[in-house]
Amino acid sequence: MEQIEINERLKFFQNFIDQEVINSPSHYMNWLRPVVVFAKAGSLRCRYTVRKEMTNPYGILHGGVTAGIIDDLIGATVYTLGLANAYTTVNNAIDYFAPAKQGDVIEAESTIVKKGRAIINLQCEIFLPSKNRLIARGYSNMLNVG
Repeated sequence: MEQIEINERLKFFQNFIDQEVINSPSHYMNWLRPVVVFAKAGSLRCRYTVRKEMTNPYGILHGGVTAGIIDDLIGATVYTLGLANAYTTVNNAIDYFAPAKQGDVIEAESTIVKKGRAIINLQCEIFLPSKNRLIARGYSNMLNVG
């Protein structure tokens, strides 16, 4: 796992601490409009406001958007490592625990569980801080695709 000497990828996220991410290489991240809470190599925490277009017919955060937040933040976490090779999602396993509704501010934090030569295993948890409630937890494996 060759690492890029100057980690501009990590600096990209660090430049958005307490600000909404714009011009992300991930178009989905641009749609999600996260605010970076902290960024370090191998770990990110972002804040999201649940917008109407993120909800299901019951007015709660759509499970697919929850999964998308997890997958996107996990991918961004691998990106912060500044590795020369590309990585892609092999699988996602997500447990859903509680709802969030339109207007809620949620936070997601991703961390590396294990970094191997070919696969990096990561975890992401989404919280509703106002109620000190865990909304969802996901695990993913990212594969080095060269």
